[in-house]
Amino acid sequence: INLQQAPPMLERIDAKAGAQMTTDQRPLQILFLGSRNAARSQMAECLLNSIGSGRYKAHSAGILPASEVHPLAIELLKKNKLATDRLHCKDWQRFAPPGLLDLDVVVSVCESPVEEINGKWPGNPLLAHWQHPDPVALADEDGSMRRAFFHTYNQLVRRLTIFASLPLNKLDRDALKRRIDDIGRKGA
Repeated sequence: INLQQAPPMLERIDAKAGAQMTTDQRPLQILFLGSRNAARSQMAECLLNSIGSGRYKAHSAGILPASEVHPLAIELLKKNKLATDRLHCKDWQRFAPPGLLDLDVVVSVCESPVEEINGKWPGNPLLAHWQHPDPVALADEDGSMRRAFFHTYNQLVRRLTIFASLPLNKLDRDALKRRIDDIGRKGA
């Protein structure tokens, strides 16, 4: 998969009208939400910022953020020549104040959807859930944690490549929501 290949210029989704409006090249703002913001959401942020080539601005946060990004996530991203110097664990509430950042899409990457905070996003972003088992939860005596990180990374690459190729300027809000949900359901 060529991570440098970028989709055509995007348009911002107008949540109120259900139509598209031009952004004057404003990147689509995406938040990946994890339980601790130590692995899955961090990898998704890093990957989409690379795949999107400036067309997306990905962020990540956690429900109960860890103190640091997991070393295996950093190692895997670096091995794939992705910049990790700006990655750090963040609390989801950092993105919740109205007017701070106009999020277009919030994707939870936890094992189960984060229902308790879904109604707390200003600006009515699209909400989606892409289930990913937590690779940090595994013991690594037999290398299972490392394999789980690798599997999660590859699944995120597939999902985010599909997401980045969506013809956003041709999809209304409902159609975009269905496509994003399909990416999560099919496991890419």
